[in-house]
Amino acid sequence: MPSLRSDSLLTSDELKLLGDRDLFRSKERTILKVQALLATLQAGLREDLGKTTLLLPPGFDPAKTQSVKGERLEQCPYQYLDYPKHFHGDDKFTFRSLCWWGHHLVFAMIVEGGQVKPCKKNFFDRFHQLAGQGLELSLAPTLWEWKRGEGYTLPITHDRKAQLAAVLSGRAWFKIARFVPLDSPALREGRLPEIGRETFRSLFPLLSP
Repeated sequence: MPSLRSDSLLTSDELKLLGDRDLFRSKERTILKVQALLATLQAGLREDLGKTTLLLPPGFDPAKTQSVKGERLEQCPYQYLDYPKHFHGDDKFTFRSLCWWGHHLVFAMIVEGGQVKPCKKNFFDRFHQLAGQGLELSLAPTLWEWKRGEGYTLPITHDRKAQLAAVLSGRAWFKIARFVPLDSPALREGRLPEIGRETFRSLFPLLSP
């Protein structure tokens, strides 16, 4: 029988984890609660979407949505809601609400394709309506990076217009996000749907004609 490498042997802590049924039951309860909060958020976003006029891409369907959960976003579980949701070829116009376990909550507007040009114009024409709202521009070379901080995001503040313009100038897409710590009082109070709606509304100067 082949011998096992020492790094393949289960430690006492790992054996304890394997046998902790309450941990896994607690995880499942948490998943279901986050799903319920995201479903409440979706209902609110649908209401907000119906009350405003946005720079929606051709073929946009307000009924489309997507709810996903997984286990391995950089080795951590995650759950997200895409609503409104538009992925069609090179066009993306999507508001993603992501709960990344072990990291943070992210609300992000993703725009690529035909709506980028008018949204960029709005970004600069209405910059001071967007600045100071707790929003951050992604600096990453991909839309699918969710980390925050130096090298990953740049806060949209009133004194950074030129710096943000330089980032956006050559891009055919952009992502603007708000990050919320998982230990924030707002989450303990069940205010995830409220924060998501507030974030979406704060982006109306960017997304409105």
